[in-house]
Amino acid sequence: MYEIAIVGAGASGLMLASQLKKHNICLIETNEKIGQKIKVSGGAKCNITNNLVSCDNYLGDKKFVKEVLKNFTNEDLLTFLNKNGVNPKINPKLIKGTYFCKTSAEVIDMFTRLTTHVKKYMNTKVIDVNYVDEVFTIITNKNQIKTKKLVIASGGLSYTTLGASSIGFDIASKFGHNINTLNPALVGFTVQKEQFWFKNLSGLSIMAKVKVENKSFYGSLLFAHKGCSGPIILNSSLYWKKGKMSFDFLPDKKIKKLLIGNALISSRLPLPKRFVQEFLTSIELEDKPCNKLNEQEIKKLEIIHNYEFSPAGNFGYTKAEVTKGGICTDEIDVKSMQSLKQKDLYFLGECLDVTGELGGYNFQFAFSSAISCARNI
Repeated sequence: MYEIAIVGAGASGLMLASQLKKHNICLIETNEKIGQKIKVSGGAKCNITNNLVSCDNYLGDKKFVKEVLKNFTNEDLLTFLNKNGVNPKINPKLIKGTYFCKTSAEVIDMFTRLTTHVKKYMNTKVIDVNYVDEVFTIITNKNQIKTKKLVIASGGLSYTTLGASSIGFDIASKFGHNINTLNPALVGFTVQKEQFWFKNLSGLSIMAKVKVENKSFYGSLLFAHKGCSGPIILNSSLYWKKGKMSFDFLPDKKIKKLLIGNALISSRLPLPKRFVQEFLTSIELEDKPCNKLNEQEIKKLEIIHNYEFSPAGNFGYTKAEVTKGGICTDEIDVKSMQSLKQKDLYFLGECLDVTGELGGYNFQFAFSSAISCARNI
């Protein structure tokens, strides 16, 4: 029998295991190797945290998030990484404030070194969990594992190719937890008929500003064959519910000041000509010399600063980086990550109803929740 069993060898599970050197502990993982989601993150360079971390970068209960982050800050994480030979750097060309590692492999190698004391059950799928006489019995596709304490760090429903499943939510439900509505997040949007012109621009990216709910993001917008993606869209998907959002395709510029002389509109706007021509077609305006535009046409062109649309939906879990929604945090002890409904049962990271924006925020929460658990377990 183990003292502690951890389901999931991702960021939170590995961080927790690395902190529990003096315990009889095991890790149960569906993949052949540990850290498979770490491996693909940040374009295989692992966007591990952010210089600007605060509870405002998360969807979820702000007080809960703030308390967890306080236990292990971004500075604490960087100190831990540096001490263990990993030295991430901010890459200002990508997402503001985001720390990237040289490669994701160095993070996985670090956790491999730090978890040599842990018994690892790889290629092992958890099917069910029972609790009798203060002992958890974990039923897997290979065997049964008994443990006094059980930690669920199995992530969400995103990345099914990397073994993602609903097991964390299933176990939480079995022990009486409420699961807030699950949805793909940090994911691209599909579009309605009025925005099919986006598809004609597939592969093109521009810098833009987007407003969604009470949030706004500035950065790269990527047009895709299904609709739109890119960092600002992935972040928007976290907050979008139903209804409209809007783009400013020419942030920090005034279109009126650009429409001068006898050059064509598509020549005067500092945007790819392909984009301008598709945009003009979408608003039913000819690409004509600027000095031939009347007031009504100029007003029509000003839509470029506030182009409203309602997404049809999103690209789904296979393309989503994370899952939003999850185990209700009202039912979790913020100091220890222990269930308030079942003694010795803990939940970490993405399976909780806390989802961060793009840019290292989800890794930071995963690590912070793991440290909170380790200090109290």
